[in-house]
Amino acid sequence: MAAGGSGGRWFLALALGVSLLKCLLIPTYHSTDFEVHRNWLAITHNLPVSLWYYEATSEWTLDYPPFFAWFEYALSHVAKYFDQEMLVIQNLNYSSHATVFFQRLSVIFTDILFVYAAHECCRCVNGKRPGKELLEKPMFVLAVLLLWNFGLLIVDHIHFQYNGFLFGLMLLSVARLFQKRHLEGALLFAVLLHFKHIYIYVAPAYCVYLLRSYCFTANKADGSLEWSSFSFLRITLLGLIVCLISALSLGPFAVLGQLPQVISRLFPFKRGLCHAYWAPNFWALYNAVDKTLAVVGIKYKFLDPEKIPKASMTGGLVQEFQHTVLPSVTPLATLIFTFISILPSVFCLWFKPQGPRGFLQCLILCALSSFMFGWHVHEKAILLTILPLSLLSVESPKHAGIYLTLTTTGHFSLFPLLFTPPEITTKILLMLLFTVYSFSSLRALFRKEGPLLNWLETIYLIELVPLEIFCEIVFPLTPWKLKFPFIPLLLTSVYCALGITYAWLKLYVSVLTESVTVRQKAE
Repeated sequence: MAAGGSGGRWFLALALGVSLLKCLLIPTYHSTDFEVHRNWLAITHNLPVSLWYYEATSEWTLDYPPFFAWFEYALSHVAKYFDQEMLVIQNLNYSSHATVFFQRLSVIFTDILFVYAAHECCRCVNGKRPGKELLEKPMFVLAVLLLWNFGLLIVDHIHFQYNGFLFGLMLLSVARLFQKRHLEGALLFAVLLHFKHIYIYVAPAYCVYLLRSYCFTANKADGSLEWSSFSFLRITLLGLIVCLISALSLGPFAVLGQLPQVISRLFPFKRGLCHAYWAPNFWALYNAVDKTLAVVGIKYKFLDPEKIPKASMTGGLVQEFQHTVLPSVTPLATLIFTFISILPSVFCLWFKPQGPRGFLQCLILCALSSFMFGWHVHEKAILLTILPLSLLSVESPKHAGIYLTLTTTGHFSLFPLLFTPPEITTKILLMLLFTVYSFSSLRALFRKEGPLLNWLETIYLIELVPLEIFCEIVFPLTPWKLKFPFIPLLLTSVYCALGITYAWLKLYVSVLTESVTVRQKAE
């Protein structure tokens, strides 16, 4: 990627257009996450800092890092002008019209950071394919893929969360690294980690890249590392940034002796391997195999049905559970699997450096590997891979094909988040619009490169249509609905897990087999 021209009026039009759409979504359904954030507003507004991570009136206790708590504190001082009652801790599940309007508006307003970050990312797009028309320019395509991302729209502006400005911090950090503004990139990422700790998934990519490409200031002619070029000044500056941000975030709680309490809230391992709806990853396939073996074992009398937990992984419970046939999985096991799965990408970043582009590939693989093997992964975490992959999708047909497979499957896996009848039409239309645009724009961008998907990938994605018809229309009309209510979630999770696993493997093979020129190494 190289620096390109800035967006212009068309970018502003895209940003205003999607902001208007977000405003139209204000009256839609909101999930329990809406109450989560209302409760956090009340906690931070009424209680001293020393009680923030102890308050437990609601089941939705504060479990984000301190910077996000201070963010809620700042919002609460605006919220009081809309409806004071939303700031009462005891007002559980409070959702007046003023409360809904304020919280929805706060998400839309803080998305300004995401808009700015998307603009900066568009400036980093390679300009080798300028296109004859504006609609075929890589910058324009990337702007639409980021600003109008279907997953981010439904998760933040229907389901309800604040992912937009958090992804804005991440993408702005990535853009700064592309622009060789390494300290700014490191600062932004350090701040991001203390807003939401899920981004620790991609920390290895940042650590290795900054050490390899910033702390070491020179390479040999063949691209190998010049060990004598190590800069103690640069690594000291990076260390100071990390220490300063950590001190600002965690310092007050360290002084109060509350760090263990904060850590226990941030990493609640007793929530179990999988969420109530299995995220479409390796463990969803693992659970499905265990269930299948259990059913077969009972049918052929290899297992005693009296000794098997009833609906242990399909009853919607978020807790620890034991597998029936396969070995049960512990948090340590998922940590080991995750660590092993990201190692090849980190090694490639060190031994096959390709500058910022190589860093971005490593970041995506770290995010996707953590999604595949992490503990208690939420389905929404797939956005941590989809959004940065958008930058690569407009650069090469290989990445465009992977992007289409992963994005279509990942976005479809978010459908169960919106289960109320009024939102079914909305989510299907928004998904269709974004998917059709993604396919048509990327195909136009690489029209000389041949098909972006092979026949197997095409068939797999087409099969998502009958799967949705069965889950939303056919299954509710069958008698299975009462006896096996988990079937639609199970089918969606397992089918999407196959596609996401395939995309993960294809991306990994692409990175590991990619040849790197001496010039790229030197850069």
